[in-house]
Amino acid sequence: MGCGRKAVRRFRALLLTVLAAALAFRAAPLCVRAQDMPPHLIQTVTDKDIYEGMLALGYLITPVTERSDCAVAYENVKNCIVRVQMGDAHGSGIVWEISEDGIVIATNRHVLDYWQDQTGFVHFPQGYDVDAALLGVSGQYDVGFLKVDAGQFEYRELQTLCYARTDEDVFRRLVRGELVFLPDIGSPGEDGRWYEGTLEEPRMFIEDFNADMVYCHAKAVRGMSGSGIFDARGYLIAMTTGGTEQNEAAGIPLPDLMAAYAEVEEETERGTGGRN
Repeated sequence: MGCGRKAVRRFRALLLTVLAAALAFRAAPLCVRAQDMPPHLIQTVTDKDIYEGMLALGYLITPVTERSDCAVAYENVKNCIVRVQMGDAHGSGIVWEISEDGIVIATNRHVLDYWQDQTGFVHFPQGYDVDAALLGVSGQYDVGFLKVDAGQFEYRELQTLCYARTDEDVFRRLVRGELVFLPDIGSPGEDGRWYEGTLEEPRMFIEDFNADMVYCHAKAVRGMSGSGIFDARGYLIAMTTGGTEQNEAAGIPLPDLMAAYAEVEEETERGTGGRN
């Protein structure tokens, strides 16, 4: 948070400087000769400054639509879903958080059963393939997290990244019959794809997972474990975890994802992160 406040102050200072210069120029009398004018103030802004400003002001969070529209919402969120590649196997992941030093990817714990820091990598839909390290896995939920070092990107590349918008109040207001959609980055096709469906239960105990899950009628195919389930405005409501040939999909509810991340953060601070 300290770095974010510094970035905001730096941007505010730049804005005030430019504004003051503009007002001074407008207030100058017309009779002043050009040779009497002070030299023009030139203020440079680097790609790093722009990225830090975007990050501090929340411009890297995926936008949401005012009205329900899955097609538009998908365009807004598609770049926050990544592919987690482990040799010939792959799963999906959600860009969960972006900070100045790294990008946190959320995925299913069972996806990370195959993960090795030395050989695994994360593919971003913008075309970036980068290394990642295991941050930790939850002992309670089928959720784990990877950390991507931001130093692998140019600052202009970092400006194109985004992370999923989450809101527990939105989750609590979910009702049966709402439209939802599931992005699919892992299947063949350069542009990716998505599957629309309807929410059946915001929380339902499913014995196969031995947990309360978001249950919906929507298509989910192999490789989508760790992807997101979004409402029709673009809010993340769950992590895709399983599906059936009858177009049933189940996902880990948003509050449980948030609890899993808090658990992993606490373990990391204690120095006991990794595979719990």
